[in-house]
Amino acid sequence: MSAVAAQSWLDREAPLPLYAQLKDALLQEIREGGFEPGDRFPTEAAIRERYAVSRATVRQALTDLESSGVIQDMVTLSEKARRNGLLALEEDVAKIDDAYTKKGLQLVVDGTDSDLVRTILESEVDGMAQRHGQIAGMFTTAGGFAPTLGIIGTVMGLIHVLENLSAPSTLGPAISGAFIATLYGVSSANLLFLPIGNKLKEMSAAEVNHRYMVLEAILSIQAGDNPRVLAEKLEAYVPPAKRGGGERTAPHSGIVPEEQEREAA
Repeated sequence: MSAVAAQSWLDREAPLPLYAQLKDALLQEIREGGFEPGDRFPTEAAIRERYAVSRATVRQALTDLESSGVIQDMVTLSEKARRNGLLALEEDVAKIDDAYTKKGLQLVVDGTDSDLVRTILESEVDGMAQRHGQIAGMFTTAGGFAPTLGIIGTVMGLIHVLENLSAPSTLGPAISGAFIATLYGVSSANLLFLPIGNKLKEMSAAEVNHRYMVLEAILSIQAGDNPRVLAEKLEAYVPPAKRGGGERTAPHSGIVPEEQEREAA
């Protein structure tokens, strides 16, 4: 699809957010055969250039697309497990790229008790959240100390000013230079450290939510839940405005529904 044709998909005057339009455009491209299972998806920069949108729009669209793809993949696996048994999933597990999902499904295929599967996967999530929290906490702590360090710099500058009261002509530049330290401290905290720390926390929370959605799916597959019930469970992890309304989207990890396999054959 050319850049001009791609950009024609997006209506910047429409009430539907750009990220939702971009998600629909990418799904349409997948359905029309633009990508085959196993193909490398375009990079974030390539999508930005093709559709002339911001990085934030691309990331939100890809996040929503991934959630839709995960739900579809899990429903497909659930249908296959109910029809052919859990051991039939072994071939599909080998196609999954995500290490967390692959590990959980492999435990299920190996016949691990559901309580142990939950314990292992929850430990993975807790460990990931702790690592993320340490990195985000480093920026948050820097944001707390930066204004204080700026004030210390200002006080030291004012002390230098008091040492040179005998030269009135130098007081103005010296005082202004002293207060620049406070400006740097407050600016770095509120424009750099704290926003980065908050963004990292937000991204970590989204990843934790995604992992718990996968955990719920894996346990439901092991329990033999109805695929439609599984889809409803997983939709609960997606904000209402971003749910697909039951629409079955294209798989994202190479897992192909059996009816499509039969059609291809």
